[in-house]
Amino acid sequence: MKNHIRPLLLIIAILLAGCVNQTHIIHPKQITLDKIKAVDGAWIIQSAEKYLNIAPVTVTAAQCDRSQGGLHDFYSEGDYWWPNPDDPEGPYIRKDGQSNPDNFLDHRLAMRKMSIAVASLTAAFKLTGDAKYATPAVRNLKAWFIDPATKMTANMNYAQAIKGRVPGRGVGLIDGIHFVEPVQAIMILHHSGQITDDDYLLFQAWFSEFLAWMMTHEYGIDERDRTNNHGTCWVMQASIYAKLTENQEMLDYCSYRFKTVILPNQMSEDGSFHLELNRTKPYGYSLFNMDIMATVCHILSTPENNLWTYQLENGSGPAKAMEFIVPFIDDKSAWTYTPDVMYWDQWPARHPALLFAGTALNRSDYIHLWEQFPPLPKTQEGLRNFPIRQPILWYD
Repeated sequence: MKNHIRPLLLIIAILLAGCVNQTHIIHPKQITLDKIKAVDGAWIIQSAEKYLNIAPVTVTAAQCDRSQGGLHDFYSEGDYWWPNPDDPEGPYIRKDGQSNPDNFLDHRLAMRKMSIAVASLTAAFKLTGDAKYATPAVRNLKAWFIDPATKMTANMNYAQAIKGRVPGRGVGLIDGIHFVEPVQAIMILHHSGQITDDDYLLFQAWFSEFLAWMMTHEYGIDERDRTNNHGTCWVMQASIYAKLTENQEMLDYCSYRFKTVILPNQMSEDGSFHLELNRTKPYGYSLFNMDIMATVCHILSTPENNLWTYQLENGSGPAKAMEFIVPFIDDKSAWTYTPDVMYWDQWPARHPALLFAGTALNRSDYIHLWEQFPPLPKTQEGLRNFPIRQPILWYD
């Protein structure tokens, strides 16, 4: 009898121990969320307070006489295109990595202001539960995507135009990366009862139309088929818009494209992005592409399809990309490639890749490194390349 009881008692003890341990298990995402609240909490409230009483500004507030679009059409001009000294009134010429400050910026600045305001306000709402932050966030979102008098047309036919050359380009779609965090905010605000079901359907309709444009218009297709950071940005945008619109087919497509097109074309065996290293701002572009890639992994990964641990045949993948770039985030002086021609001193900041990867790969050192830097870049150029600014929005 004793020989039978002893194994039974052992089994019971193991089961009880397992139950006790389960009650004390803290999910890695909860650890990250607690860290964000501790590090960013005061800054989140301070940031949101600035936007409580600011009226929305959309594309209808300014027009450029060089735009071939209408009042509701988003318009921007290619960053690296300048007047030709030999033909000042003729077609612009390209200077890679050097942004022309005289280009039309009003719509871009309005979009970024909306993106920052909505993200900041929604972050404060999520942190405090106070609807005073949610109300102006919803007001901004409705002005951009619902209100007939002020909303933007659901395409980017006139983005990144070049004087004397083209009225718009596929690469202009990259301007839309600043919709990604507002879309995340829309889902949070609806889930929390701050956006009505009727309005939510209207938001879904706008982004469904925009996503269809991305898939069918020549500019959307052109941007999708680019293999550098532009292609990564296409997947990031399509992923979050598909999540909002509950388009599982598109989510599956984005995951497949990430594995079969983005990673094979962009990643070297050592984890570097060789296409970005060949640019005039290799450090900034490497950081940017890593942040975008990390956001894609965060949006699309599931327990059955973890993009963070996906590897190509040569062993490279998102985890390897982090192993390559993190030492240069930790110590920029160790950068062994050409320094950026502009904005070298603006990086690094609190890159979301450090948080997303730190959580997914159980790398507490990445999360610790994240908190060492300022929350945001200090220039408009930096903010242009930093679309994920409120990581609290990305954790339940």
